[in-house]
Amino acid sequence: MHEPSLTDAVRRELLVRSQVTESTHRFGAIEFRLGRRELGHLHGEQMADLPFPRRVRDELIASGRAEPHHVRPDSGWVTRRVRGPADVEAIVELFRLSYERALAARSRTQHEATA
Repeated sequence: MHEPSLTDAVRRELLVRSQVTESTHRFGAIEFRLGRRELGHLHGEQMADLPFPRRVRDELIASGRAEPHHVRPDSGWVTRRVRGPADVEAIVELFRLSYERALAARSRTQHEATA
């Protein structure tokens, strides 16, 4: 059976969720957002870049789930490269984590605005 492409797998995970959008990233990648917040972007089928708070970024790198960002290694961003089929699911998991964090932040912001 043919393995799903990285792009297809991430789209299946994110685009079914309310208010997640896809657009072209400023560097030609495919970007996914929840409202104004970027969840991450794909550089073709080769790699994904995702933003996290520094603490989460450090945990992801220490556990081997991601590596420092390929251009800005000292930022909160991480990179995950596709070297095999298991990497596609690992990237989907990273996008799921990014989405869940963005949704929680949005919920906190909305709660604070109404409190």
